[in-house]
Amino acid sequence: MRLLLAEDERDLSRALTAVLTHSGYETDAAFDGVEALEFLEKNDYDVIVMDIMMPRMDGIEALRRIRGSGNYTPVLLLTAKAEVDDRVTGLDAGADDYLTKPFAIKELLARVKSMTRRREVYEPKHLRVGSVMLDIEKQEITSENSISLALKETKLLEFFMLNAERPLTTERIFDHVWKGDESAERDVVWVYVSFLRSKLHSINADIDIEGEKDGSFILKRV
Repeated sequence: MRLLLAEDERDLSRALTAVLTHSGYETDAAFDGVEALEFLEKNDYDVIVMDIMMPRMDGIEALRRIRGSGNYTPVLLLTAKAEVDDRVTGLDAGADDYLTKPFAIKELLARVKSMTRRREVYEPKHLRVGSVMLDIEKQEITSENSISLALKETKLLEFFMLNAERPLTTERIFDHVWKGDESAERDVVWVYVSFLRSKLHSINADIDIEGEKDGSFILKRV
């Protein structure tokens, strides 16, 4: 499990990172909202733990941008304020849970563990970019007509659609879609991108995947 911690109090960040790492979470630490978004441009996470009050960009604005990009990773907001308005604002912006400082480490770990168990609740079952609708459960895409996808094709297109108009490196795609598959090699990314291109063309989609073998790829409207 990989976790992003966005917390500007460096002593607290170090302590939480140590605890989370000891608990089995690969943890990246950001110290403001801008840095958190930079991490999210490069990596995929199972859970995001983010403080509301941060410099350069606060947690609420960062969360709005995360959700606006189509990223549905579960987010736990941390706040030193107990007012109802802060909690409501965070939930309205797309937070899945909140924790008020000071908090017990055991409670933080319990909230994070609960989010990883319920991850499927936070993920959409249907995605749309342009004219194309992806039904993740049925493994099917629809535009002027429909066509079925293989499991890896579905995961790959889901990843592209959640990151539409954003370049994704071959390495990042491979790590996300083929994570844990020791028999796969990075050339498989190009093979499956080619499969998806062909299927998108077959349904007269108004989106396409641009890029070359071993380079970066981007899902764009055409």
